[in-house]
Amino acid sequence: MRKRTFYFLTLLVVGLTLEVCGEGLAGVVVEQVVRDIEGGSSKVLLYFSDGVFRTDHPATGLTTIMGFKEDRLMMIDHQSRSYVDVKLSQWEKEVARQLKEEIPGVILKERKIIVKRTGRNTVINGFRVEQIEVWAEGELIEENWMTRDVELTEIEKVMDRVAQGFSKDFRLEMKEGREIYEKLKPYGFPILIKDYTTTYGLGPKDRLEVKKIERKELEKEVFLPPAGYQRIVPKSPKK
Repeated sequence: MRKRTFYFLTLLVVGLTLEVCGEGLAGVVVEQVVRDIEGGSSKVLLYFSDGVFRTDHPATGLTTIMGFKEDRLMMIDHQSRSYVDVKLSQWEKEVARQLKEEIPGVILKERKIIVKRTGRNTVINGFRVEQIEVWAEGELIEENWMTRDVELTEIEKVMDRVAQGFSKDFRLEMKEGREIYEKLKPYGFPILIKDYTTTYGLGPKDRLEVKKIERKELEKEVFLPPAGYQRIVPKSPKK
C-alpha cells in the first residue's frame, strides 16, 4: 500500500544548505510528533534557516543534515559519536534505485488527486487551522489541518528543493506525494495529518502532529557535526 504524503514528508525530513556564517542565524524550529502504523510515537525536531534544514530524532539518537549547494548529506549517529558524509545527488539516486527494486515487476496506476476544503476550522496546539481533505480516485486517503499562522518562506525553500529532488527519478508514489504537497501548499503548513488508508474504514489515524513552531537565532554549530565525532566513509554500492 502506498504511503503517499506521509512517506513523502518523512523524506522531506532531511535537508540542509551548509551556507553558515557569523555567530548566529535567524531560523525556525519545529517540534512535531510522528506516529507509525502501530500507533507508536516519537518526537522529531526540525531546524530551518535561510534554506537550511536539520532533523533530530531523539529516540534513536540520529540527526540528518543535507547540503543542497555543496551537494552533501550528513547522517549523524550520536550513540556511536560518528557520522557519514556523502554526496546528496548520489544518495538520491541510490534511494531511487532501492525504491524501484522494492516491488520489481509491479506497475502502479497513476491516480487522480483532488484536495477539498471542508469549511471546518478549529485551533490545534495554539494554531488556527483549516481542514483539507485529500482524495485519490474517489477515495478519501488523508486529511490535513493546515495553518497560515506561521511564516513559511524558510520552510518552503527546503521543502520545495527536496520535492524537486524526489520527483524526478522516484517511483509513482513519490510523484504522487509531490503532487499532493503542491496542491496543499496554498493552504499553509500542516499541523496535523490524519491517514485513512491503514484503518480499513474504521476512521482516520493520526500520523504527524506539530506541537510547536518557534522563531529563534540558531548557532552555526547546529548545522555541523559535533566536534570530536568520527567521520565514516561508506563503501561504494556494488554495481
